[in-house]
Amino acid sequence: MAFLFSSSSGIRDVAPNRWDWILLPLVLALLVAAAYGATQMSRPFVVGEALPISLDPVYLPYYLLRTILRMFTALGFSLLFAFLFAAIAAKYRAAEKAMIPLLDVLQSVPILGFQAIAIAPFIALFPGNLLGVECAAVFAIFTSQAWNMALSLYQSFRNVPPELNEAARIFQLSPWQRFWRLELPFAMPGLLWNMMMSMSGGWFFLVAAEAISVAGQDIKLPGIGSYIAVAIDARDLTAILWAIGAMLTGILLYDQLFFRPLLAWADRFRFEESQGDTAQRSWVLDWGRRTRWLRSLSLRAIGLFQRCMGWFGQRHDGTRPRRRWLRMPVWWPRVWDVLLVLICLGAFARLALFVRQDVGWGETLHVIGLGGITLLRVMLLIALASMIWLPVSIWIGLRPRYSQKVQALAQFLAAFPVNLLFPLVVVALVKYQLNPNIWLSPLMVFGTQWYILFNVVAGAATIPNELRLAADNLGLRGWLKWKRVYLPAVFPSYITGAITASGGSWNASIVAEYVTWGDTSLSANGLGSYIKQMTDSGDFHRIALGIGVMCIYVMLLNRFFWSRLYRLAETRR
Repeated sequence: MAFLFSSSSGIRDVAPNRWDWILLPLVLALLVAAAYGATQMSRPFVVGEALPISLDPVYLPYYLLRTILRMFTALGFSLLFAFLFAAIAAKYRAAEKAMIPLLDVLQSVPILGFQAIAIAPFIALFPGNLLGVECAAVFAIFTSQAWNMALSLYQSFRNVPPELNEAARIFQLSPWQRFWRLELPFAMPGLLWNMMMSMSGGWFFLVAAEAISVAGQDIKLPGIGSYIAVAIDARDLTAILWAIGAMLTGILLYDQLFFRPLLAWADRFRFEESQGDTAQRSWVLDWGRRTRWLRSLSLRAIGLFQRCMGWFGQRHDGTRPRRRWLRMPVWWPRVWDVLLVLICLGAFARLALFVRQDVGWGETLHVIGLGGITLLRVMLLIALASMIWLPVSIWIGLRPRYSQKVQALAQFLAAFPVNLLFPLVVVALVKYQLNPNIWLSPLMVFGTQWYILFNVVAGAATIPNELRLAADNLGLRGWLKWKRVYLPAVFPSYITGAITASGGSWNASIVAEYVTWGDTSLSANGLGSYIKQMTDSGDFHRIALGIGVMCIYVMLLNRFFWSRLYRLAETRR
């Protein structure tokens, strides 16, 4: 491999082989498709102009291209946000006190709330261009992806094994080197599984992201989400089946071409000395390693990136004193705590004034009661999903040959928009006269239970093979092996999945507690149904009240329940 980096041999000196000629058309096709979709996303547009959505399935490939471009754009911004958020929150205790509660609030704010705030500024930022509406759609998808990835990275950074931390201190790595050489590689397997879950979360809220309402105008961007929205309004079951097929095709494509190669590549970061039978496989990665042109180009790009960043190759030589970082005064943490308390008191005072002047205390108590009903649904559903998926996920994570087979299926199930179940749900509830307060509840956890599956699978897949062999040598069997080895090993990953599943269930309650199919509507008592009905009626004050109450419930639940379990996971790791 040395000749690939020698200055005397260029890329054109490396003769292409058959694998280059096989993969090169695929790479070029992806680049051409991305370029074409990008040009269509930035064409001239004014608010009020009709963007017709056809239910003819011949347009589905184009709609799928536009949707996948939005989702990968949002994924890139989500990844950048996760890096910044997790690195700061995990390293600075003062920042963590404010950032983790802020993340609780952000993941509990419904996508409709983010969209109502962001749509007008984005349109104003790009006047006369469709790019403003596209940015609003990307931002909406971003809000369904970023929080899960940030929490996963934060959890991984906080749970780096002590022996790796000690090795970093011995080698005197700088904070920058520590991030790229230790923390990010250690977090990579879990991050990739959460990236897949985030992509699926984007599909789940795709209808709300692509079908936008602004200034009394309905804007439906070309995409699978808008196609589904039009099909639901038209009660066209055939079109919905076509949409499901297009979704499955898109998920299989980016699973095979993007996520599967990344998972196979990330096996090098597993925290163990021997892989055993746990290695992932990817035909795209295998083909890429056999090429000459593409491999040489990728290696040169990596080398250029490392030289540009510069810091990667720098190590402390031990011959001069290390630079001392600025230390904050000992009284600063107390001042910061007082400042946070004052901010919280100011926020509660402003909330109390808003309630007294705009909505009234009676309405507020009513909404708090509805929040309690939704809280009961969320906790029961998370407990039920945990009982089902925790053992299944551990079993899958310990057997990569099965995890690779169910990977695309799990992504598809997680991505399946709950809106597509509305025909079956409405027909069944009306025909058999079932109680919506009970039978609409499973829709809340349908798309969020997979957070538990993906996180626990990632946690189980990173259990060192040496630990499993040691358990076998000690004769651990059955429940004792699960109690002493498997459950403690995946407990931090499970808590991360349960927290994000809980927050996602609150968000999903808006579409799960109030369902429509054509002119038939069914609603269950709960906070999500209240927010949806107030959104349809345009009552801004009650929308704000519902979202505020939801944020408070999620923050209290995370602070007094999930955070205690999280600290337990950190102490028992």
